[in-house]
Amino acid sequence: MNAGILGTGHSYPEGILTNADLEKIVETSDDWITTRTGIKQRRKAAPGEYTSQFAVRASQEAIERAGIDAGDIDLILCATVTPDQILPSTACLIQAQLGAHKAAAMDIVAACSGFVYGVTIANPMIRAGQIKYALVIGAELLTRYVDYTDRATCVLFGDGAGAAVLGPVEDGRGILAARIRSDGRYEEQLFAPGGGTKGGFTAETIARGDHFFKMKGNEVFKVAVRSMSDISKQVLCEAGLKTEDVNLFIPHQANQRITEAVANMLKVDPALVYSNIAQTGNTSSASIPICLDECVESGRVKKDDVILMASFGGGFTWGGVVMRW
Repeated sequence: MNAGILGTGHSYPEGILTNADLEKIVETSDDWITTRTGIKQRRKAAPGEYTSQFAVRASQEAIERAGIDAGDIDLILCATVTPDQILPSTACLIQAQLGAHKAAAMDIVAACSGFVYGVTIANPMIRAGQIKYALVIGAELLTRYVDYTDRATCVLFGDGAGAAVLGPVEDGRGILAARIRSDGRYEEQLFAPGGGTKGGFTAETIARGDHFFKMKGNEVFKVAVRSMSDISKQVLCEAGLKTEDVNLFIPHQANQRITEAVANMLKVDPALVYSNIAQTGNTSSASIPICLDECVESGRVKKDDVILMASFGGGFTWGGVVMRW
């Protein structure tokens, strides 16, 4: 049997942080942010809100659209770098709130590639008959780890969650090919050194801002474009498809310039590339499932459409999935 996506959902905080708001916080401007990133605003969770709340809302929507009950789910994978707490996993907290009591649950820490990692992990388990239904979630509250004195990073990140229920589908549909990769040699290009057993979580590390995201943008840009392009070509080749067969391309929403550069390298028609970064910012692992659900809701996804998804994130990690809807 093949594995495919049966239902999708997403959830945002109500709070919105615009470029005009950021102009009052840090030395920047709407023109500077828009030109370099394509972002006009990003969602921002309120104090007291936490990651699993948005993950649960997105998951409930996906489960309902899949036409199953939470109790039917065999596996929950939550991709996040902003968990509710260190222990237990956010996936276990989501499981309890959903009432999916028979499901195994764990978190995936693969930064912006987390959702693609989750889909790639669940796919062979469904195909082998080991499980029937998997819930894969990307959920982040990135604004909690943003240094609002660093204009290179604080303009990028937003909050939100997206989810998808995977299960068996008829032959010829569903996931046709999926690949994931990583290269830890690029650790210090995009990282947060504080909070773990190496950097610790002390008054000194907090004062230094070690818990905030740090990034070397130029290097990230170059590797992201190359990696997402290469992995996209690989999964298309493995599926026996060409770029011309793609009906919808959903790249990770990191930066509009990265999206355009990858689409150009792949020679994908710009009309087939989905982007919501102007309104959401970079929501890391949540970006692809949020985009997919928005496309489903708007009717942009139709039966038999070939959908290509590609991601890239800190680690570095990257991955690609191609499916037939």
